[in-house]
Amino acid sequence: MSQDRIVSPDPRALERARGIASIVEAGAQQAQDERTLPEKTVKAMKEARVFRLFQPKVVGGDEADFATQVAVVEELSRADGSAGWNSIANGPSSGFAAAYLSDEAADTLFGGEHENCFGGQFAPNGQGVAEDGGFRVTGSWNFGSGTGHAEYVMGGFIPLYDGQPKMLENGLPEMRVACIPREQITFTDGWFVMGLQGTGSYDYQCADVFVPEGWTYPLFTKEPKRGGALYSMGIYPVTAAGHAAWALGVARRALDEINALSREITRMGMSSTVAERPTFQKDYIRAECRLRAARLLIVDVYSEVLAKAEAGGEIGIRERADMRSAATYATEAATDAVDFAHLAAGTRSIRAGSVLQRCFRDMHTGTQHAFIGEDTYLQSSEVFLGLRTDATLI
Repeated sequence: MSQDRIVSPDPRALERARGIASIVEAGAQQAQDERTLPEKTVKAMKEARVFRLFQPKVVGGDEADFATQVAVVEELSRADGSAGWNSIANGPSSGFAAAYLSDEAADTLFGGEHENCFGGQFAPNGQGVAEDGGFRVTGSWNFGSGTGHAEYVMGGFIPLYDGQPKMLENGLPEMRVACIPREQITFTDGWFVMGLQGTGSYDYQCADVFVPEGWTYPLFTKEPKRGGALYSMGIYPVTAAGHAAWALGVARRALDEINALSREITRMGMSSTVAERPTFQKDYIRAECRLRAARLLIVDVYSEVLAKAEAGGEIGIRERADMRSAATYATEAATDAVDFAHLAAGTRSIRAGSVLQRCFRDMHTGTQHAFIGEDTYLQSSEVFLGLRTDATLI
């Protein structure tokens, strides 16, 4: 990491996140039981400006750099994986809406006394029949993270003009994201899962809902209507950085837990504690080093690319591959750390109410997300090797 790229998080934002960590952690079991974040947790996150972190300054947001985004998400995820996950769902959804929707929509949604929350799914699982002034959207989406407490729900869709999609130069159809008031959405739930149980990631649908064109934006747009270079990079960098930060935070908690437990646990047939065993010591410090190295990689890579964007440079396929492979690696390192802690804790980690059990379940649910799947490694590698000049997944 070059000295001129060392970026520290905004201490005010980090302090606010640390200030609500006890509230977030206290609500973790309730979130798990109710399958969505408690009202008290959501209120605390709003008061700590967690969702405003990702919004452009012009609408009252923080427009935070990546070092700050990572630090805040990490802190919340350490307290509770579900709250951390919602911070990377509701927060960026809010930021994208603020940056890309029309002036009319932004004036309605932002700047009032009440802070609106946004959640949902960006995959284009809907269709929007084009008509004068907008689209008639019908669709069905799964895993709408953070929709349990969102006033507005996002839904990706493919516009149809005279019954046909518009094909773009890259060979893909035009894809857009609609911002729809909660009351026009039908929730079908479906959020009965192994981990991340408190995220309120409900399935939902809508039928023939008119959405004004200004309340939609192109899925892969890099032309913000407000905000700076962060939003000219498109939705992928913020989303990928969030996934990595979430995984790092969950893993940080798991390693902290096993650090404390290892000095208490004596496994059957052993005369020394787990902490005194050389094998544990070696594996523990390796997990620590890998996790910290992965964190530095994320901050370095994403800060470098943002600096390039701020200088007016083009963010091309190489930069995208660099960011996506770093996020996938960080998630991999975090998963390995959680697995190590889980195994080292023995039966302590399988009991109901165990923090390590929650970390294990959350991590192995979050890793199923396509955003940090194996294909990001493969396509990024092909870019680095000169075998690919574009990639839809990165």
